[in-house]
Amino acid sequence: MFWSLALFAYLLGSLSFAIVLSRLSGSPDPRSSGSGNAGATNMLRLAGRKLAILTLLGDLCKGMLPVLLARLAGLDQQEQAWVGVGAVLGHLFPIYFRFQGGKGVATAAGMLMALYFPAALLAIGAWLLTFYLTRTSSLAALIATPLTLPLLAWREPEALLPMTVLTLLIVWRHRNNLRDLFAGRERHF
Repeated sequence: MFWSLALFAYLLGSLSFAIVLSRLSGSPDPRSSGSGNAGATNMLRLAGRKLAILTLLGDLCKGMLPVLLARLAGLDQQEQAWVGVGAVLGHLFPIYFRFQGGKGVATAAGMLMALYFPAALLAIGAWLLTFYLTRTSSLAALIATPLTLPLLAWREPEALLPMTVLTLLIVWRHRNNLRDLFAGRERHF
């Protein structure tokens, strides 16, 4: 059951709402416009608030659904977390879109909402506060994601290894943003 759900999570995660919605609306492909990222933040820049919200909701749900199904199937906490990582990997490297996906932040948030809601609240709160203070989405993600690790180590240690891998993946996907942040060239809202 674990491998079936992990494959399902990857395939669901590969469904890029930013790309699909941009095609349906006639908006520019987010992978070749704006920041080049197939995610909600770039959709806000390119297509407006409505499509950005729809992208965000779709990305949250595709992270949440596989974890909830894994729980219903009786998988343990660590297996649920690995299934969630499968959804995020699908978002990062979508099979349907030549493996050119987003950065995985919203999908990871959806995964955390289903896995351990207090960690999701911590991440969302940190993201909102950082974004409010800096108006920089990438910096908010780079602060919010690692902040969940100590809480998980304390309260849900079974999920720590998969979340650590996920955090490293998200930081790696933001490597260009990190370079731009250090050089003072990162995009702000």
